[in-house]
Parts: sequence; structure tokens; C-alpha cells
Amino acid sequence: MKPPFQKATHQQTKTYNSQLVLKTIYDHGRISRADVARHTRLTRTTVSSVVADLIEKGLMEEVGHGPSAGGKAPILLSVIDDARHLIGIDLANGEFRGAVVNLRGEIRHAIYRPLQGRQGENALEMVYELVNALKSAATRPLLGIGIGTPGLIDTTNGVVCQAVNLDWRDLPLRSILQARYNLPIYLANDSHVAALAEYIFGSGQNMTNLVVVKVGEGIGAGIVIGGQLFQGDGYGAGEIGHTTVVENGLRCPCGNLGCLETVASTRAILERARAVAQTEPGSALHQFVARPVDLTLEALGEAFQSGDEASQRIILEAGHYLGIAVSHLVNTLNIQHISILGSLTRFGSPFLEAVREEMLRRSLSALARETQVSYADLGQDVVILGASALLLTHELGLGLIR
Repeated sequence: MKPPFQKATHQQTKTYNSQLVLKTIYDHGRISRADVARHTRLTRTTVSSVVADLIEKGLMEEVGHGPSAGGKAPILLSVIDDARHLIGIDLANGEFRGAVVNLRGEIRHAIYRPLQGRQGENALEMVYELVNALKSAATRPLLGIGIGTPGLIDTTNGVVCQAVNLDWRDLPLRSILQARYNLPIYLANDSHVAALAEYIFGSGQNMTNLVVVKVGEGIGAGIVIGGQLFQGDGYGAGEIGHTTVVENGLRCPCGNLGCLETVASTRAILERARAVAQTEPGSALHQFVARPVDLTLEALGEAFQSGDEASQRIILEAGHYLGIAVSHLVNTLNIQHISILGSLTRFGSPFLEAVREEMLRRSLSALARETQVSYADLGQDVVILGASALLLTHELGLGLIR
């Protein structure tokens, strides 16, 4: 029978100490060896040995002296932000996006490639093209490649179990890319990594629990609980886009009727707007009746801001339906910080208020009153940053749990 506890090996202890010291210095910005020892409760000898190794690896440097407490002024240490570069990739929308990112989440080079309806093997070829270009753009040693992709993702084995919009099923994306590029590869659902980005780089930095709702061509929620990304037993936590919000509503690509994505995704909103363009001559949207392809989310936003009643009705109804799903999150998780990001944030406070009002109406009042629903800090590169954060967490021990 296997003993319940096993002593850590020397290498495991060394790795743990190295990550602990690196994270402490990363989180503090500038700190002395003595203060690192106090924060980590490691011996000064251990800290000095780890620091020497990290300096030799080019991950940190000495950056001057701190204030003296009466004796010799301490030497301060800092992580070198560009010591390593990371490739972060976002496969979630109508274009594939990627960037070379440094250890602080600063984008050094970005590339966007329109998907133009490609699926299956053609979409995978586009991933190769994107990675090839980003590898060429990196000017520091690469830590690895992080990917945020839509669908159900087996993060343990690096398999895309199902991504409907890309026509990927049981795709072993990690092993494919590792064989091709010989780099560490991490992938997760795009909404999950968006929550990771907000937690590490955005407004979630001072929170232990956080929900991020990402609205685009799909809708999903990323959940951080107790400083850990929660993915669920089958990696599908937060699939709120397939919550039924309209009884006997439109059929969703998932096969069910009345899913949130059929009424509040950008795809559904534009379909509704194009229908209004044909049926309501008094609407500002009617100008697109001859060329519905020109009725983009940007054009809908302009009509919305001009006060067009039909445009406002479409957007506020989408907010109403999203609020229904958010109320389920409030009642189930009781997490008091919910951030919304994605394409619909362009509709500003009216859209957000529609979400809040429905959440308040449908949630237990004692929970809803304490829940803040706001827009996330990070912009369109949130999935890229979250995918990069996967590498920081798994390769260097940075990021989660503060």
C-alpha cells in the first residue's frame, strides 16, 4: 500500500524554493535578500543560493541599494521583465490574434490574422502561420506558447475536446505543437484564461474570488476561487452561453433551444440587427438593407449612440438576457466581483445597467446587493494576456494565489 505522505525529493524542494523566491521578488518589484527570507521563511543561505542561480539564468538582477536600518544598505533585487518572452494566442473570435509578451504582460509585438470562415485543418494551418511569425519576432529566449481557444478543453492532456466554431473535436493540439516547435505548450478555454488575465494583470489583482464573463461570438465565464482557476470536473465550468434563457427559442449550434448565445452573442445580435434593417424602414439600420454585410458591430454601435430606438432595443434585450445568466452565477457562487468584457462593452453604461437590473431582479436580494457587476479593465488583448499567464503560472510559479 502506498504511504499517504511522501517526502519531497531534493529536486522538488529546489524547484519549490526557486519558484517561491522568484514569485516573492516578482510580486514586490524590488526587495532585498533579507526581506525575501522574511517573507518566504526560508533561510538566508537558501535565499542567497536561489538568487545566485536565478541571476545566472538571467531572470533577475541587482538594482541598487535600499534604505539602511543602521548598518550596511541592503542590495535590492528585481526580476528582469524581458528576461524571457512568451507567445500568447487568442483563437476565440473571427480573427486569430497573437503576441510576444514579456514577464509583466507587456506586449512587445502583435499579429492579427482574419479567420475568414476557415475551419478544421485550415484553421490549424493558420495557427502554425501565427506561431511562426511570432517566433521570428521574439528577441529573448522563449518560455513557451500559451493558447486560449473556444470550446471544451482538456487542459491536463492539452486536447481540444470540442470547438464548434473551429470544427475541432478531440484535437491533440498540445502534442501537435510540441512536436512542431519543441516548446512548452499550455492551452485552456478562452473565458478561463480571460479570468486569469484579469486576476493577474487587471482589476482582480486585489481579489481572491472573481468571475469574468466574456461576450463575443460565444459567451462564457471564467471563475477564480480562492486564488485558483476553477475549471470543473470536465473542464466545462462557466459555459453560461448554453444556459437556456428563452423557452422554445432559436436552436443553438450545440443542439439545444433558447441558449444565451442565440440572443446575446455578437453573432446573434448582428443577425437580429440585419432582420430589423429589412423590417423597420424607420430605423437607422434600414440604410444597410441593400448591403447587410456592412452592418457591423461598429455600425450598430454608431446607431445605438445616435439614439436609434431599434438599435437600443436590440442591445438592451441582449443585456437583459445576459443578466439572467449572471443571476445564476450570483445565486450559485456568491462571488461578489463579476467583470464583463468583450465586444459588447462598446455599448457602455446602458448595456451594463440592463445586465445589472436583470441580475438584481432575479437573484436573492441579500446576495445581489453585495455583488458588483462592472466592465473589466483589460481590453481586446485579454485572452492573449491570459494565455501568457498560463506560462507564468506553470513554468515559473508566478500568478495564482497571493
